[in-house]
Amino acid sequence: MDARILVVDDEKEIADLVEVCLSNEGFEVAKFFNGTDALNYAQSGNIDLAVLDVMLPDVDGFSMVQKLRNRFVFPIIMLTAKCEDSDKITGLMLGADDYITKPFSPPELVARVKTQLRRYTRYNSSAPRANEIDIRGLTINNDNHKCTLNGREVVLTPIEFSVLWYLCSHKNTVVSGEELFEAVWGEKFLDSSNTVMAHIARIREKLGEPPRNPKYIKTVWGVGYTVEE
Repeated sequence: MDARILVVDDEKEIADLVEVCLSNEGFEVAKFFNGTDALNYAQSGNIDLAVLDVMLPDVDGFSMVQKLRNRFVFPIIMLTAKCEDSDKITGLMLGADDYITKPFSPPELVARVKTQLRRYTRYNSSAPRANEIDIRGLTINNDNHKCTLNGREVVLTPIEFSVLWYLCSHKNTVVSGEELFEAVWGEKFLDSSNTVMAHIARIREKLGEPPRNPKYIKTVWGVGYTVEE
């Protein structure tokens, strides 16, 4: 593969391990041990995916996600020793696409990277796909992966687009968190409700939806989510 991956971790042994794992799969790796240098490099715009540690000596991983999301939509995977749900939710809410908790399995890391890159490649592909859905001013087009709300473009990451497209294409149907996760992430649903919830919240924020009374993505408590026509 030709994808270029940004790896940021202040623990040299872990950064080296990630580099070896990804390089062995044919990826080009840009490795940094601090956030400042990594952010400067990111401005080149030649990155297809980032693997970020949370605990860095200068700019923490959460701040990096915010700064990168201000400009880029490439996938971001958080690599962290923190396992608390609050940390996972924080990363996802800020725009991360996935997270892996240390210690991690190299095959799992590679698999998650490949999954995110496949989604990102489809997101940026000009190959024709089916169609466009319009629901009360919310238009989502699967040909060009564009989303607009009353004519205003809503910039979504590839995974946010996939979540919204799945819900819109199943409009008037309640989709469970389990179904949504397995359809979008392509993995078996274990305890991933926080992942789904955080992405739904971020999409609602981008749509300007009030959390307690959303117009488009509604929560059916104890069941799942629905977009009503």
